[in-house]
Amino acid sequence: MTSEPTSATAETTTAAEGGWELFAHDADIGVRGFGATREAAFEGAATALTAVLTGPEGVRPHQAVEVACEAPDDELLLVDWLNALVYEMATRGMLFGRFTVRIEGHRLHGEAWGEPIDVARHSPATEVKGATYTELRVAKQEDGHWVAQCVVDV
Repeated sequence: MTSEPTSATAETTTAAEGGWELFAHDADIGVRGFGATREAAFEGAATALTAVLTGPEGVRPHQAVEVACEAPDDELLLVDWLNALVYEMATRGMLFGRFTVRIEGHRLHGEAWGEPIDVARHSPATEVKGATYTELRVAKQEDGHWVAQCVVDV
């Protein structure tokens, strides 16, 4: 199946600035981040993860949560990063709207800023169960920009 961007839900930025988009995938949803660096692409994928639930621009960055993970390659690191965020959202009852990522080798240290879920204001659309290996890809494009994507189970 070809992954077509769902432009109605995509943040309108250039790859040089970094950004994110959602893409359709059967009954699930694909998340894609892109940017000038691998870190920016991971940050964009995290923002897309939030967009599955609610508009990330409506999440106030009141509280920071640290996330660390390690994996043998970039693709597995992306899945671990997104699943760590799903875990933090579920156990803390929070949504995150801003992210910073630092990657050294295959170790990631990230911070996610957000706030407790306010059902009236955030109107969560669905629940994300986890990131999957479906359409998993982390790569530097020919133009030098990075893309990080996978499908999330909803």
